[in-house]
Amino acid sequence: MKAYDGMYIGGAWRPAAGQDVIEVVNPADEQVIGTVPAGTAEDVDAAVRAARAALPAWAATPPAERAARLSALRDVLAARADEIAGTVTAELGSPLKFSQAVHAAVPIAVAGSYAELAATYSFEEKTGNSVVHHEPIGVVAAITPWNYPLHQIVAKVAPALAAGCTVVVKPAEDTPLVARLFADAVHKAGVPAGVFNLVTGLGPVAGQALAEHPGVDLVSFTGSTAVGRRIAAIAAGQVKKVALELGGKSANVILPSADLAKAVNVGVANVMSNSGQTCSAWTRMLVHRDHYDEAVELAATAAAKYGERIGPVVNAKQRDRVRGYIEKGVAEGARLVAGGPESPRETGYFVSPTVFADVTEGMTIAQEEIFGPVLSVLAYEDEEDALRIANGTVYGLAGAVWAGEEAEAVAFARRMETGQVDINGGRFNPLAPFGGYKQSGVGRELGVHGLAEYLQTKSLQF
Repeated sequence: MKAYDGMYIGGAWRPAAGQDVIEVVNPADEQVIGTVPAGTAEDVDAAVRAARAALPAWAATPPAERAARLSALRDVLAARADEIAGTVTAELGSPLKFSQAVHAAVPIAVAGSYAELAATYSFEEKTGNSVVHHEPIGVVAAITPWNYPLHQIVAKVAPALAAGCTVVVKPAEDTPLVARLFADAVHKAGVPAGVFNLVTGLGPVAGQALAEHPGVDLVSFTGSTAVGRRIAAIAAGQVKKVALELGGKSANVILPSADLAKAVNVGVANVMSNSGQTCSAWTRMLVHRDHYDEAVELAATAAAKYGERIGPVVNAKQRDRVRGYIEKGVAEGARLVAGGPESPRETGYFVSPTVFADVTEGMTIAQEEIFGPVLSVLAYEDEEDALRIANGTVYGLAGAVWAGEEAEAVAFARRMETGQVDINGGRFNPLAPFGGYKQSGVGRELGVHGLAEYLQTKSLQF
């Protein structure tokens, strides 16, 4: 176990204001692997003041120079990819191969995309007799989750820096070690002092202090819809902007013309990756009644293959939460065809890959975000019924559609009330906007749309 000390504030590691610490636990073996300072409102205030002091110079830095710092950051992250993957595996429990392929590789790609955007984006444009300037919104509070601990930091910090903003990050308390590694990378990349700051701490203490701080101009938060509502209320009271990426209950709609086996197998893999801890996971599989029994059998077989390959969920509370949902599904009449609430291992916060059949749209497991390796398979009568079920939740973050012809899938996807839809297994694109409809959030991340979240406009009339 290693005791990490200090907060990264004003370009240096500084002692925390208090003595309290947070224990970081490896969810695979339940062992404490380190401690970090539990930041206070005093630490948050110091970080925001540092960001505010650094803002004028960074905002005035030419976009090409900001791009150069982001390029350097991407290169540092790439050089430390193995360390990043190992760190995420230790504190999140993600299997190492997944940590390498996703937790380390995706942030590198996203940082690179914003290095290019910073160099090419038109921060000034003419329209009629006016010139419109796109200026940094100011000091950004980035409050990030544990499920993709580095990606979510980079998805906020990279566009903020590209825009000319300064940032204070408060990472999730379960996964602060990779955030500290990122702070070291920022330092090595030559980002000026105060432009990026890191405060570790508990959400109700450091996170709330950051969201409430009058020196913050924008709060960017990824996490639960319940916490997102509270942050939005705080921001509204101060008339400050928010960007919220919240919960999801995404539908994987398999139309009758689709390759059923491929659609089911990819759908199960999507739900089981990262132990189901993905807000955009397709946790509701919608299948036509004529293909339902075959789809259930395929899903159960596919899920069983993940038994030895899936990692734990992040902590004991999350494990118990997911088990509770599984028990609720059984109690409400859904049929278990794979997995169940019993722990598959004596040690670690593991949950069995679980598939439910005979799920109806009103069941709790079909409506609420579980955030674990649990799939519900629902039957539909026709395309209109499928659309009604797909749109029948308070969420609208992501989804998937499968069909024999791409045009058929696209036509259905255009009618879905959700921010992103994969067509026949479409690949991740770091330049495409990501964000939700309805209670899945406000604003977008990634690409040009993600950059725009951190800009405000000023028009000069001539």
